[in-house]
Amino acid sequence: MLFNSLAFLVFFPTFLVAYLLTRGALRLWLTLLASYLFYAWWDWRLLPLLWFQTGLDFTAGHWLDRLESPVARKRLLIASLSTNLLLLGFFKYANFGMSTMQALGGALGFSLPDVKLDVVLPVGISFYTFQSMSYVIDVYRREVRPEKSLLRFATSIALFLHLVAGPIVRARKLLPQLASDRKFDAELATAGFEQLLWGFFKKVAIADSLAKFVDVHYAEPALFDGASLLVATWFYAFQIYCDFSGYTDIALGGAKMLGYDLGVNFDRPYFAASFSEFWNRWHISLSSWLRDYLYIPLGGNRGGTLATYRNLMLTMLLGGLWHGANWTFVAWGALHGLYLVIERALGWRPSMIIVFPATCFAWIFFRAETFADAADVIHGIVARNSWSLGQVQNQVVATKGALLIAVLIAVEAASFRPELVARFRSAPMLRYGAAAAVLWAIALFGTYSGANFIYFQF
Repeated sequence: MLFNSLAFLVFFPTFLVAYLLTRGALRLWLTLLASYLFYAWWDWRLLPLLWFQTGLDFTAGHWLDRLESPVARKRLLIASLSTNLLLLGFFKYANFGMSTMQALGGALGFSLPDVKLDVVLPVGISFYTFQSMSYVIDVYRREVRPEKSLLRFATSIALFLHLVAGPIVRARKLLPQLASDRKFDAELATAGFEQLLWGFFKKVAIADSLAKFVDVHYAEPALFDGASLLVATWFYAFQIYCDFSGYTDIALGGAKMLGYDLGVNFDRPYFAASFSEFWNRWHISLSSWLRDYLYIPLGGNRGGTLATYRNLMLTMLLGGLWHGANWTFVAWGALHGLYLVIERALGWRPSMIIVFPATCFAWIFFRAETFADAADVIHGIVARNSWSLGQVQNQVVATKGALLIAVLIAVEAASFRPELVARFRSAPMLRYGAAAAVLWAIALFGTYSGANFIYFQF
């Protein structure tokens, strides 16, 4: 079920009313069953995999707490993590691995059979697998106590608001909130509705409008001049940001209406003045997960300069691969790893003027289907660029996209001024007027294509 679908617009208000009318275990059961219904809307056959991984890690957490032998505890941890990663690897990377081996075999002069598995990628498997794994690791480290209630644990994993595209909510944050009924808070619910509404604006009005321009240009880059391709690349930077952060705002806003705090996942990333700051602002739940469960266990910055560079590169390479079964994602991760290494080596803070264009350059590989497509875009920007925006094609669509981006930038820039935020929040009529304006903007500028959120494929 998509957030930007009619089904969700019926599902969520209906669930919210039922949620507010229930208490205790009944509320948890309602939330869990509604979450499974939400997930089954795509394909009910995917539910057993979610159930298996939930049961596996709940049981692993229980036994990790009971076992005293360090060797036995480590073996159990490895068994749990290996099972999760094997399932993720099979569903997400099996065909990618086989195609890579075929290409490698061809390069070495021998052929391998062209085998393709008819495997459906379970929606959200990367997100709920990482969330479940972090719980097991935290219990192993004795940083959290194991959850005694399977109902609460299953609800924390399957909660429909974060299930399919994050944020990756740590057990230490969400499980305590599920331990007791959340009381209705009118101010929190109002703030949640405002965030949800802003998320719909970012997705339906900005991201889906920009997608029309981006998709045409990246489908046949040879047909367009460099100025159009450059604008398409800038637009994609904001498309993916508004698509993913829009989803996150809907999720976090809806959670606030239920009384839950799922944290912050995006914090105005394109205002970052360094690459490390960018990763402290972009997809925070994933970047912090990679830091705590990959970068630091690899040694972090404790093993000297070269080891630190190695750990940064490995973390970003694996972070790139997490996003999809394609070497272009690995290249995207490698570029960001290189950016971080250079930044650390030079000991500098590059500034927004450098960070944003470099980030856009990396987005070319993220968006392109193949390296050849990425090369076509880069070649077009460099070799066929008149550096005149007058050469941009589809100028009506481009103008609409630019104006919507300007609105986004203006709102985010204003949010850096606490006095303006405080004045806005203390003025009910201003807030009502802003909400009405956003609703009208969605109605007037929205693109109702029913397009999936980009991160659903990860």
